[in-house]
Amino acid sequence: MRFTELEESSPTNSSNPAIAGPSSKSHSTSNGRTVANGNGFVSPFTNGNGVVGSSGAGTSGSNGVVMERHEKSALSRVNLPGHLLYEDSNVDREEFVRLLLQSLRDVGYIESAATLEAESGFSMEEPQVRRFREYILSGMWSKAEDSLSRLGIVNEDNSWDAKFLINKQKYLELLEARKTAAALHVLRTELALSSPEPAQLHVLASLLMCTEPEDVRQRAGWDGVSGQSRQQLLLDLHRFIPPSVMIPQRRFLTLLQQARQDQLRRCIYHNTPLGATPFSLLSDHECNKDGFPGVTTTVLSVHTDEVWNVEWSHDGAYLASGSADRTAIIWNMGSDRRKWEVHLILRDHPFPVHSIAWSSDDSMLLTGAEHFIKLWDAKTGSCIRTMDEHTETVTALSWLPDGSGFISGALDRKIIQWDAEGRKKLSWGLTDIRVTDLAVTPDLSRVVTIGMHVPTSSESSSLRGIRNSGSSGDATTNPSGNSSSMNGITPTKNRFIIYRLSTRQVESSIKLDGDLTSVKVSQDSQYALINHSPDEIQLWDLRLGRLARKFTGQRQGRHIIRSCFGGIDGSFVASGSEDGNVYVWHRDTGSLLEVLSGHGEGSVNSVAWNPANERMFASCSDDKSIRIWEAPTPEMVLDMSGHTDYSVSYSAKGKGKTRQMDGEVENSGMASPSTRL
Repeated sequence: MRFTELEESSPTNSSNPAIAGPSSKSHSTSNGRTVANGNGFVSPFTNGNGVVGSSGAGTSGSNGVVMERHEKSALSRVNLPGHLLYEDSNVDREEFVRLLLQSLRDVGYIESAATLEAESGFSMEEPQVRRFREYILSGMWSKAEDSLSRLGIVNEDNSWDAKFLINKQKYLELLEARKTAAALHVLRTELALSSPEPAQLHVLASLLMCTEPEDVRQRAGWDGVSGQSRQQLLLDLHRFIPPSVMIPQRRFLTLLQQARQDQLRRCIYHNTPLGATPFSLLSDHECNKDGFPGVTTTVLSVHTDEVWNVEWSHDGAYLASGSADRTAIIWNMGSDRRKWEVHLILRDHPFPVHSIAWSSDDSMLLTGAEHFIKLWDAKTGSCIRTMDEHTETVTALSWLPDGSGFISGALDRKIIQWDAEGRKKLSWGLTDIRVTDLAVTPDLSRVVTIGMHVPTSSESSSLRGIRNSGSSGDATTNPSGNSSSMNGITPTKNRFIIYRLSTRQVESSIKLDGDLTSVKVSQDSQYALINHSPDEIQLWDLRLGRLARKFTGQRQGRHIIRSCFGGIDGSFVASGSEDGNVYVWHRDTGSLLEVLSGHGEGSVNSVAWNPANERMFASCSDDKSIRIWEAPTPEMVLDMSGHTDYSVSYSAKGKGKTRQMDGEVENSGMASPSTRL
């Protein structure tokens, strides 16, 4: 925003050119100048007072532009060619200077801002914008409302919305001050005219019944005049006023924070908490691999058959595993992370354990074995309840994030909702798919399901005709990892179905080719990660309802493989693979970061990232073992100085060590399983 030609040539400006000096109270300097308290120079575009100096000669700036001075301490405008900050940039110089002016004033460099304003010829904003801010912060509501018409709001609806926010603040302040009659007048004559929704008026009208100011603040979700409510009102009003007229608060800082976040997203190995991440404006952010969990520190070898699933407790202190040996084991990490112990072995499963899920407070554990569901006390190991409502294999168990209960899904096409004690609340009826997995979003808004589509009658007739003609059709995968047909009917397609949890209605149903074996949802409830056979993991944006990215490289054809999000802000995607390796990608770029070996023969069936430690995850395999992966500590680096891929791990009870050198595991007195330590 430039000074106008009238302002440039006015007698006032020619006789008293803009002069900058230090912010201070009025005082005399050694050369006899008097500096007035304020923002530093005389101009209709500033908030302060001027400085009068003596005359002097012209000078040349560092950029080679001659700046003629009519008075010794006066600053003349620097006239630069063009309107861009640099010739090869697309940044507008005026916008850049206005942001600098705002930032300098925000941090207290008032006189520096005055100097820049004088040299550039740009001002941060028009006087009416400054006055509007003052009206809002001072509670001069009539003047604030009158000023709206001069702030560039061209949309009439926006103007009414802005007036409503101003009148709402006025109304709440009157209620807080116990001026009920005046508040009622505002409600009837001002808010009623500017509010298009009767429901909003009803909520505000109900506040008239409040007898105490604290009651008003609590019920309105408002912190009062003495809080930040007026500053928040200014922020809310920014939505309706063009940013070219009123710059959003701390805009330069916002841009710097956005640049930082973008650098962190582009840093493929970034895995450090935000507060612990050094940030400098002088260099781009870049991480090495030191924070990435690529080293096996512990091998847990107590299961006697393939391990199919692993899940961490929410506090990250315990790990649960389910196995083909018909047991689930709860492992305790120990305080120093190196002394793992078997906390409980949960027996009494009639079939292999393929599904596990922790309650939100980690006090209970669910296990699924064929069509049975068992609810266990995770501290004592006692079985609280056994449920057999499903008629086919239970493929998915998911606790509701609020701890009120859990949801189960099965190949019998049923989704059942249970309370926290394992009592059936309701059945969602028969779904369109034989459910192979499901997940509840952390915000409790959706249930994401995947499964094998059940053909309609016409599709079934067509399939029978194909089968009678000699085609065998495609086989599907059951929870044990073996191929089988679906009751004699081969599904024609698989589906990814999203339900609204509150209504249990289908929000979207997407057909996908190939088997779908697992689904995980990100902590921000935005993304769903789906293992898709053959050899693909898909990232779906739940808000936009579209495929965001694919991750490839791992092997998945016949077995159920489970993947997960991990690291800071879920920035990694990790998955097992039928080739015995663990694969890790960068979520936002799709780059394959690591292929981690170490497991023996067979598939790595599941990977789970520790929710309380971004530098630790677990993997389980057909080789009957569970591996704990961590970022190398300085002590590990020192121990590894003479070896490649070296780690030390402890079995149950900490008796016996497994030393891994160059990918070969050497056992030494592994402890036998125990029920409780």
